[in-house]
Amino acid sequence: MAFFSLKQKLWKGRKEKNLDPAQQDKVQQEGTFDQIREAEKAYETVKRGVATIPLDKISGSVGRYTDFDQQFRLQGAGNEDRLQYLTQALQEGRPVPPVSLYQIKDKYYIVDGHHRVTAARNLKQSHIQANILELLPTKDTVENRLYLEKIEFRDKVGLPRALELTEPGQSEYLLQQITTHQQFLAKEQEQEVSLTEAGADWYRTIYLPIKMLIKNSGLLRSFPDRTVDDLYLYISTHQWQKEAKRRYGIGVDKLIPRDMEAFREKMAKKKKGVEYPEMKRDIIVFILINVEGAHEERVIDKIFALPEVDELHSVHGSIDLIIKATLSRDLLTSDAEVISQFTHLSLRRMRGIQSTQTLIPGVSLVKPPR
Repeated sequence: MAFFSLKQKLWKGRKEKNLDPAQQDKVQQEGTFDQIREAEKAYETVKRGVATIPLDKISGSVGRYTDFDQQFRLQGAGNEDRLQYLTQALQEGRPVPPVSLYQIKDKYYIVDGHHRVTAARNLKQSHIQANILELLPTKDTVENRLYLEKIEFRDKVGLPRALELTEPGQSEYLLQQITTHQQFLAKEQEQEVSLTEAGADWYRTIYLPIKMLIKNSGLLRSFPDRTVDDLYLYISTHQWQKEAKRRYGIGVDKLIPRDMEAFREKMAKKKKGVEYPEMKRDIIVFILINVEGAHEERVIDKIFALPEVDELHSVHGSIDLIIKATLSRDLLTSDAEVISQFTHLSLRRMRGIQSTQTLIPGVSLVKPPR
């Protein structure tokens, strides 16, 4: 057995040497299916059935990677008739059997169906029907723990997709939300509601609206290492499950009520997406500024050019300038953070500004234009 194993490795090594440079780079960067499977310790299997898979997620071939080029075309002659037949069948919309794929995390490897994959790619299709057998990674890494958690949660609740969280152990808070919602639905409908039924309703009426609010707000730009699902978890758990004080502003309470079912009812009355409110709030501030006399004219021009500044007044007395500015903040940021960022980054770095004092209006009364 040892001799056979050594001989097999030598044979595979020779075949890899015969690959063209592009293929060698692909093998070295991504690894073969056998290498990935061994590295991930992916031996436990789960049948996932037939699903539609993005073609760009197919990374290689099982056992035959040296026989195909980067487009999964079989090397050598005698295969054009088969490829032409499948291409024509796809063009005409005739049924073609699903390809067979192995899945390791978010990558797929062809077991059967190389010509079908090639035909679909030649036709610029983005997805293909596939019968999938998933091989679960068991190597003890944070990445694998996160992956196994997310698919376990997805399958347990019956969600259409797995949620992408960046910290282990967080899906239990989402499960609490769904079981609470399950109890609410059972009481409302006066009958038993399964966890998967509750999960489907939670996903559609609670999770997706908040996800859209987050996406529309551009909030992710402030959290580059987090996902939309991380922000959903943070906002929803602090609104509905945790009693800890929040650092972000109270404006979120008007947008997302403290009661989960009240939020669901509120969003149900709005047209999907079109009537969803913004996760932003404007803050009006007045800032008093002292400027060195020699720089006043130049500072006035620079301040008035700032997009946040609505009005600028030069005044006589102990203060040189008064500006009125409208600052915009997302609902996870406090007023103090936004104001501090504006005054320090946009104002106090200007040469000639000696000091600033910020005034935040309490009650404001404004007469209409005459």
